[in-house]
Amino acid sequence: MDEAHTVFSRLRRSISHPPVRPGTEHKRGWAAYENLVLHIHPRRVPLEALRFTLTWGLGGMCAVLFSLLAASGMLLLFVYEPFPDKAYQSVLTLQNEVPFGQLVRNIHYVSANFLIFAAFLHMLRVFYTGAFHTVRQFNWVIGVCLFTGILLSNFTGYLLPWDQLSYWAVTISTGMTEYIPLAGGWIQATLQGGDETGSHTLMVFFTLHTTVLPGSMIILMAWHFWRIRKAGGVVLPPSASDDQRPTMVATLPNLAVREAVVALILVAVVMATSVAFNAPLGEMANPGLSPNPAKAPWYFMGFQELLLHVHPTFAVCFIPAALLLLCLGLPYRRYDTPSGGVWFFSSQGKKAGITATLTAGVAVPATVVLSEYAPGLSGWFPGLNPVVTEGILPTVTACVALAVFTRIIKRRFATTNNETTLALFTLAVVSFALLTLTGVWFRGEGMGLVHPFAH
Repeated sequence: MDEAHTVFSRLRRSISHPPVRPGTEHKRGWAAYENLVLHIHPRRVPLEALRFTLTWGLGGMCAVLFSLLAASGMLLLFVYEPFPDKAYQSVLTLQNEVPFGQLVRNIHYVSANFLIFAAFLHMLRVFYTGAFHTVRQFNWVIGVCLFTGILLSNFTGYLLPWDQLSYWAVTISTGMTEYIPLAGGWIQATLQGGDETGSHTLMVFFTLHTTVLPGSMIILMAWHFWRIRKAGGVVLPPSASDDQRPTMVATLPNLAVREAVVALILVAVVMATSVAFNAPLGEMANPGLSPNPAKAPWYFMGFQELLLHVHPTFAVCFIPAALLLLCLGLPYRRYDTPSGGVWFFSSQGKKAGITATLTAGVAVPATVVLSEYAPGLSGWFPGLNPVVTEGILPTVTACVALAVFTRIIKRRFATTNNETTLALFTLAVVSFALLTLTGVWFRGEGMGLVHPFAH
């Protein structure tokens, strides 16, 4: 009986830990790496999917930048203290006394800003190649949620240095929430914990930035990658996807090596930028001294610019909510023809997109200048409620202009629903980008228009 038990034990050990043949010890480590990669990618991928210009590696860049943020953020936590009387001093200690502390903070700052650009360009790439149809519809929704999480993560981290720049930027941004109907006051009170930005605000932002938002984004990222894998990877152009037997190649090393090269180049760019430029840090926050102008973070400057032209309730609530809902609903709109893998959907779509870009490039600057120097609707109709003159009437005017633009595009280029949607999306993106640039570069004291080099 004992002999049988011994034989069974040896057999079980040999199955669990098979003997390693001499000279093959290194393959066990490579197999572990292969298993990790193949959990993200299939074992074999189409040769066409390796073409860099198909995706520009933007999704992978976002993952690399998120990893840099997580690693540098954990290092910063060893020094940072989330209390108003200690936060600013802890940042100074990090920069001046901790070895490589300034570099770590720079990497965190640069990665955060690069991540906004990479995620935004990734979403544009997905839209303009039609990679959001059929089984990929809901993954677009997850992507929008991830991009929102990136913006919120940057915003909550913006306050943590507790200097004048961050303090008043967050004060301006949280003050915008007051204009949200019904829940605005409650949202502002929850974020600020009082009538002004203080210790409660810092603790709320610190908790969101270091715990709630990163955890949520990790879950969403895993879900996002899983759905990409389930959908069969990237969307291929029609010439490749229509092939009944596309040429397949092994993921390792063909795809993995390319991804590693892109990741290393991106890390090198982040490191070089972090060495060349320091993350900004002004004087310690002073609640009694507001800078002029007091601006929101650059990625929210488009909404602050809107505040100068339309009623706050529309600029902070109705217009952003409408844009978000329309963006979430893009994959579920009825489209005439499949356009997956085709840049700008078609040649007509490219023409419609260029027309939309030129239209926004003329209309937005003209509207900003007209709003700055003309009396406005409030001056023409002084007896009407500002909600009507500064909110309803401009919104109705914009909707009529969009309807006219849509009709012109359809008649001029005979566009399908796909191409018309592309034109309207382009018009919205370019318009908001121009509003953001106007707020960042062309607004000076009192938020008046200035020459960009006059700052």
